[in-house]
Amino acid sequence: MPSLSPPPFDKTFDGTTTQSEETETKPQAELDSSEPISSLDPQPIDESKPKSNLDLVNECDSFPYFQSTPQLYLNHVSTYYHLHVAAYPDTTLGYVLPSVAEVLRGLDEWELDDDERTLTLKAGEDEPTRSAILARTTAAMREIGHFTILKGWRNELYPVYGPAPARELLFSVERAASALFGIVTYGIHMTAYTKSASGDLKIWTPRRSKTKSTYPGMLDNTVAGGMATGENPQICCVREASEEASLPEDLVREKAHSAGTVTYFHIRDPRAGGETRLLQPECQYIFDLELPDDVQPKPSDDEVEEFYLMGVEDLKEKLKTGEFKPNCAVVLLDFFIRHGVLNAQNEPDFIEIVSRLHRKLDFPTA
Repeated sequence: MPSLSPPPFDKTFDGTTTQSEETETKPQAELDSSEPISSLDPQPIDESKPKSNLDLVNECDSFPYFQSTPQLYLNHVSTYYHLHVAAYPDTTLGYVLPSVAEVLRGLDEWELDDDERTLTLKAGEDEPTRSAILARTTAAMREIGHFTILKGWRNELYPVYGPAPARELLFSVERAASALFGIVTYGIHMTAYTKSASGDLKIWTPRRSKTKSTYPGMLDNTVAGGMATGENPQICCVREASEEASLPEDLVREKAHSAGTVTYFHIRDPRAGGETRLLQPECQYIFDLELPDDVQPKPSDDEVEEFYLMGVEDLKEKLKTGEFKPNCAVVLLDFFIRHGVLNAQNEPDFIEIVSRLHRKLDFPTA
């Protein structure tokens, strides 16, 4: 196991480093003082005011866009270390905070280049070897106890893929450590709903347990979960529906239908638990399931307190008051768009919302 130690005591390396500290080592791109640098330290949108649908998108898809705020985008990109593997030296796999990269400085299997702003896994010629290195590295990071996010260790592996067209599996990494490396992660979100004879929609909506370490007590999508290495979306959906909502596997396998993807680039805020400012580019595979009246989701673990069957107007109000977990809010907006609840006539930001729900990510994907 690599020998790691926490970063030097005279610097802040807790994932909440101040802007002035991290910009001391930035490359040549200059900071523009007119840009809101506070965006590097994200906070939830003001909970005291009703949130618009675009507010909800901004809260989830919070990494800046070059097209709209080029200097802020460059401020971000030049702050992070770009994650590489030796086999693909020109392909960035994720963005890593300096506070994380510093922990890996001097390790034989990793190379930190301050001039190029890169963090390279230089050892490992194939996926099993690279995955083993990541396992040793993240286990050592957990052992030193420096990163709070690793207290949520799951013993689940997330995949990291190389560039197209091959999109080969480069390595797998512990789920709890994925945000430390800023890599793309994958999951499924399923919306289970009922429809009356008159066409009225109601959606089965769970409330997360108040004891959860991430987004406690917030509303969620009917079924949602991370997709591990080797899983495909349908298998993951069936498994999560059984584990989280006690839904019959045969029913989900037969009736749940794929409805595309939702992609976004999130910067973790305090509600996520653990360090803030860690980066989470994510792709969620979306499923819809129309349930008969005699089938009701029920909690089957300690992650969900209760399921509620909510109408559209009630759901809209819960969105406005910020009760939904950020990525679940945008998945619900996607459902509303696809089912005609939200359209260009009743949503002034319709085009921007639709495009933002399908962000082209900065890194290779599956």
